Amino acid sequence: MEKLRYATGIDLGGTFVKYALVAENGEIVTEGKLPVGGKASREDTLEAIKTSIQKTIDKASEESIQVVGIGIGSPGIVCDGVVQGGAENLDRWVDIDLAGIFGKAFNLPVFADNDANVMGLGEATYGAAKDCSDVIFITVGTGIGGAIIANGELYGGYKNRGTEMGHVTIDHKGIDCNCGGRGCLEAYASTSALVQQYAEAAGLNAEEVNGHLIVEKYKNNEATAVKCMQEHTAYLGHGIAGFINTFAPQKVVIGGGISEAGQFYIDMIKESAFGYAMSDCAANTDVVGATLGNNAGCLGAASLVFKHVN
Repeated sequence: MEKLRYATGIDLGGTFVKYALVAENGEIVTEGKLPVGGKASREDTLEAIKTSIQKTIDKASEESIQVVGIGIGSPGIVCDGVVQGGAENLDRWVDIDLAGIFGKAFNLPVFADNDANVMGLGEATYGAAKDCSDVIFITVGTGIGGAIIANGELYGGYKNRGTEMGHVTIDHKGIDCNCGGRGCLEAYASTSALVQQYAEAAGLNAEEVNGHLIVEKYKNNEATAVKCMQEHTAYLGHGIAGFINTFAPQKVVIGGGISEAGQFYIDMIKESAFGYAMSDCAANTDVVGATLGNNAGCLGAASLVFKHVN
């Protein structure tokens, strides 16, 4: 029987550092999270990551497990283990050599990538797109992120600065987007956009509304919620159709909190996507919901290690 390898998976978010000690078969030996974000300084965040890694190393020692490497998913543009920037929700999260800092601290190989890329890799390795070589991953939340797996490898464009799935233009004269552009998919199809649309239509303050409320109203057949959900999934489907036409993936995986609303939500997006996509490009494609939930980031980060360490 082949001996399993083990790795540390770190998923850095705007609120928590999630960590896990992961076996190569996807089994999680231990997991947890530490708070960051808000008023946390750059130094505080780095210390939280270090403490999280140490917790997995300590557990491995207790279990007589050898850790072969550390994987980290981080917000922002990450190239060759260095955060180049683009993580507005973390203090001064730019020009940070994650691979160098933690490789030196723990004397282990460290691999880092963008958090959405890592989540997509997790779903392709252990989740909804397991055994698929070509996958599009979309996470729907405050914004829209995503990942592309092509021929079994993460694709990030030159210097890993691409795959900003939420910032394809679907209306060149459309509403302004937080990225500085106009008419982006994120501005129309994120959960934040859905909440704003529903609040305006229902005459409510946006602070009183969230995705869960809209889903419940939709299930109760409230006309405003039905209209907003139909428009939301139509926008998502339109954007996804473009990705299908470009990449012809085996699976399009939908993640993010709202993706757990139920199969009806995935089905609405799927119907919309196939309605817009070219049938020849979509011939081998399925649209499915993510299955790893909050573990996707840590599992994907650990899989970075297994991909690179022999």
